[in-house]
Amino acid sequence: MTISQNKVVALTYELKLNDANGEFVEKTEAGNPLVFLYGAGQMIPDFEKNISGLTVGDTFAFGITAENAYGPLDEEAVVPIPREVFAEAEDMLQVGQIIPMRNDQGHMLQGLVVEVSDNQVTMDFNHPMAGKNLYFTGEIEELRDATAEELDHGHVHGPGGHHH
Repeated sequence: MTISQNKVVALTYELKLNDANGEFVEKTEAGNPLVFLYGAGQMIPDFEKNISGLTVGDTFAFGITAENAYGPLDEEAVVPIPREVFAEAEDMLQVGQIIPMRNDQGHMLQGLVVEVSDNQVTMDFNHPMAGKNLYFTGEIEELRDATAEELDHGHVHGPGGHHH
């Protein structure tokens, strides 16, 4: 069996910036792999393209450009917000703090505090990996067909997946 549409994939990976010698970002451990439904739109499309056709025990190493990962940094996603908006969360107003916010359409966003002044707070709503080239190495741990219920729901159930 190889990785293809509608397969449940469990893999371990290490993520660095730019290349194999880049800054370490994160990794998963063998006892707690990343589990996802291949082709369900849960992963970066280029990530899926790079593991397509692999099978259990195969290793991988590949890079994804910023444009094909989380996109370039969007200067319009760095916005000044009046400080009074944060009256209930004044203690969270520290540079580097992540604050959950809602946009005008009611969607939840994670904002990074980049500057605090007497009357405004500058927030960056870019994805933390926006503008960064990614380099993944890892191994395919498990592979199986998705169940009818998983396909219907569009995500994995059970260990490493979603529970209802």
